[in-house]
Amino acid sequence: KDYSLEPELTLAMAQSRDPDVLEFYWTQWREKSGKQIRDMYMEYVGTYNEAARLNSFKDASEMKVVDYESDTFMQEMESTWQGLKPLYQQLHAYVRTKLNKNYGDKVVPKTGPLPAHLLGNMWAQQWNNLEDLLTPYPNKPSINITGEMLNQGWTQMKMFEKAEDFFKSMGLDPMPKEFWEGSIIKKPDDGRDLTCHASAWDFYNGKDFRIKQCTRINQEDFVTVNHEMGHIQYYLQYKNQSYLFRSGANPGFHEGVADILSLAVGTATYFQKLGLLSSDVDIEDEETNINILFSMALQRIAFLPFGYLVDKFRWDVYSGKTSLDNMNCHWWKLRHEIQGLKPPQKRSYTDFDAGAKYHVANDVGYVRYFTAFIYEFQFYKAMCLASGKYDPKDAKKPLHRCNFYGSRVAGDKLREMLKLGASRPWKEAMKIMTGQPDMSTDAIREYFKPLEKWLQKENRKSGAKVGWGNLNIDKVCDQSPEAKARSGAMKTGFVEKHSHNPVIQYLLTRK
Repeated sequence: KDYSLEPELTLAMAQSRDPDVLEFYWTQWREKSGKQIRDMYMEYVGTYNEAARLNSFKDASEMKVVDYESDTFMQEMESTWQGLKPLYQQLHAYVRTKLNKNYGDKVVPKTGPLPAHLLGNMWAQQWNNLEDLLTPYPNKPSINITGEMLNQGWTQMKMFEKAEDFFKSMGLDPMPKEFWEGSIIKKPDDGRDLTCHASAWDFYNGKDFRIKQCTRINQEDFVTVNHEMGHIQYYLQYKNQSYLFRSGANPGFHEGVADILSLAVGTATYFQKLGLLSSDVDIEDEETNINILFSMALQRIAFLPFGYLVDKFRWDVYSGKTSLDNMNCHWWKLRHEIQGLKPPQKRSYTDFDAGAKYHVANDVGYVRYFTAFIYEFQFYKAMCLASGKYDPKDAKKPLHRCNFYGSRVAGDKLREMLKLGASRPWKEAMKIMTGQPDMSTDAIREYFKPLEKWLQKENRKSGAKVGWGNLNIDKVCDQSPEAKARSGAMKTGFVEKHSHNPVIQYLLTRK
């Protein structure tokens, strides 16, 4: 029987703790998806590069980032990632230690990269499905509200009404009647085949905005409802702009804005306000706070290297930094260097594992999610400061506990940025919101600062080695014959001696 990615394989990767089962699903998905489009993708790269040159770009890597309005955007992203890497490395080391205790040295060694198939997700892009194995203080009260939502009889409609209420409490617009009439908020029971991936839609007539989501009654989907309604709120605010300006200030802004509410809605204080979390839970307890921050890190911090490397890989392919024939081995080079992961079995240049990701196969930009995860914390901090719910000088008002429900001041600040759409350069929109124009990691590092200190302490205590060492690519991926020839020539010094030979030049530059 063939399984679909959604829901069968996704659930299997999230729920199974059997390494052999996980390796089977991980491998077979790549065999049936990415590998099948490798040749087509190689042809596509050539066509895309030709189109880029016709539009006066050096290659498609330049054309793909033009909307970010910076000639040094790719270098800026590398610098940004390097600024976040120390925090990720601490999380990586802690998770590796925990998984080593669960699986043993043979499956998860105490040092080196993590096995990519054991992290609860088909791409190891978020690790929150492993909370049952990883939570630092499992005996502390959980702030997961799914059970209470079910006990109180919450419905899909109530979830959407509560999301709307959060925006209205800040003085922002209610959902128009067309939203309630046209949206699909639960899976139809009439047998229709429906793509259930949550999405928000702007019909560009100034009044019809919809969400399509097969909403389940649980905490995760409640946060997603608020995220999707964040997109709708952005649509509502810039609906009077001309058609060309009805989008986010850059590709990352829409996701960043949508996620602001995801942070505020996910706080224990908001859950207590909704009556979904007992007032007896001490939200100032240090261990409870570490659990909360750790859970958020498994979603946000674990994602950041993957959010960067997907497009880093494509930039390298378009620009010829890697040859097309050897691009799969380059993919695993990046997954090691940036994410600290290894495949469950040796891969080959004939595979195309990047193509198993929807966004690669369908040419959807991915660095937008990397930027969005940083923007959202900048936006969130600005709104928290405006609302007075966060005070950097008051230990009882840390950034990670801020909930700006009911703050009209915070709502006004958000509205001023949203109504611009794409009519002004993104740095101007950023300055309106945060008081400065640049993408900055200061807010996300501050949000997770208590956790980062705790991780450093725990890793020292356990003797965990932070980092994952250098890569021997030949142990991870069987390279193409031409790549092997280039590598061998480099090692022997043959290339240096014969660098003017046209055959050697051809081998070194061939795409």
